[in-house]
Amino acid sequence: MRTRTIKVDYLARVEGEGALRIRLKGGKVTDVQLKIFEPPRFFEAFLRGRSFTEAPDITARICGICPIAYQMSSVHAMEDAFGVKVEGPLRELRRLIYCGEWIESHVLHVAMLHAPDFLGYPDAIRMAKDHGDLVRKALALKKAGNEIVTLLGGREIHPVSVRVGGFYRVPGKKEMLELGEKIKAVRGIALELVRWTATLPFPDFETDVEYVALRHGSEYPFNEGRLVSSRGLDISAREYPEHFAEEHVERSNALHSVIKARGAYFVGPQARFNLNLDRLPPPIREEARAAGIGNGCFNPFKSIIVRSLETLYACDEALRIIENYRVPDAPAVEVVPREGTGHGISEAPRGILYHRYRLDRNGMILEAAIVPPTAQNQKQIEDDLRGLVPRYADLSDEKLLWRCEQAVRNYDPCISCATHFLKLDVVREP
Repeated sequence: MRTRTIKVDYLARVEGEGALRIRLKGGKVTDVQLKIFEPPRFFEAFLRGRSFTEAPDITARICGICPIAYQMSSVHAMEDAFGVKVEGPLRELRRLIYCGEWIESHVLHVAMLHAPDFLGYPDAIRMAKDHGDLVRKALALKKAGNEIVTLLGGREIHPVSVRVGGFYRVPGKKEMLELGEKIKAVRGIALELVRWTATLPFPDFETDVEYVALRHGSEYPFNEGRLVSSRGLDISAREYPEHFAEEHVERSNALHSVIKARGAYFVGPQARFNLNLDRLPPPIREEARAAGIGNGCFNPFKSIIVRSLETLYACDEALRIIENYRVPDAPAVEVVPREGTGHGISEAPRGILYHRYRLDRNGMILEAAIVPPTAQNQKQIEDDLRGLVPRYADLSDEKLLWRCEQAVRNYDPCISCATHFLKLDVVREP
């Protein structure tokens, strides 16, 4: 019985460094290992002994692609510990800066990292030679996301204006109106991206998984809501440790997250979309119907459509916030530290990002726990590959490798939080 080993030393077109190993025997998968070998960076450890005021800036350095997510989860956890509530224009500004991050991250993934898989190119540079208009438009759209983050965060990468209780600085009305014009100029590109991704060739591969995401009473989720799942989970952020666990696996420097007594689960745009379809505005739902996912999206390869839809939503939500903006009376609400433990969950581009902090009465961090989206999706990625590979076991090693890499990139893994990709080594046994 023939044994094949598909070994990828470096995963390409993902953020960070990881590898993949798949072993087949007689056309059946006997082992799948998604390896994350990038060294641990010990953020949780060196947060200890720091002031609560430092957490947003320190955690932003975990990821250059989604620093806002780390800042938002950290400030919400601190505010939970101190009993602080941020409302009104400041709350809206938090949604706006998250719109910017979603636009930045989603467009990067859709047009630069994932599109080459569907169009048959090894990378975006070679794809751009034949699809230059697509790349130029995508970069213009991504730039608009950068503009949002720059205005509210102080700079594009690792922004510095977010603080517990609000911001260090808030924009004036004129600045916001100028930003609105920039977003209006690219909103049509976001719509084009949705309609274009819907035409891509998708493998026939639907999965039966447990989707997990935030769900808010009236909004598509960014920062707030209860944590729900497609199989009945409905909890507050404070209840997260009671229902989720992290497991060490020898092959990975990132922990695997599971739902206790249930196992793997799925976070990210597809989970948000499936659990919050009714929270999207009618024009976005209409585009979803036209794209063929109006009743939900259960094929992970079609997540590229969902990311495009969320980009369009982020443009529209940003415009709504800007048009209704009034300058807050103060850039932040008063924060008085106290002893306690705070929990925060926000929706990073790649899915839920959980933070927990235990603090002393002066607001010094005694303990920190951070669970990024990619750690939560690792086990589900391996499960997807177990279901996918047998369908394509007759392909050549090169084509099978391509399909496996594409399946991993469906999740847009951020390995550093979670671009080298796969070098293939095939071992055949008689």
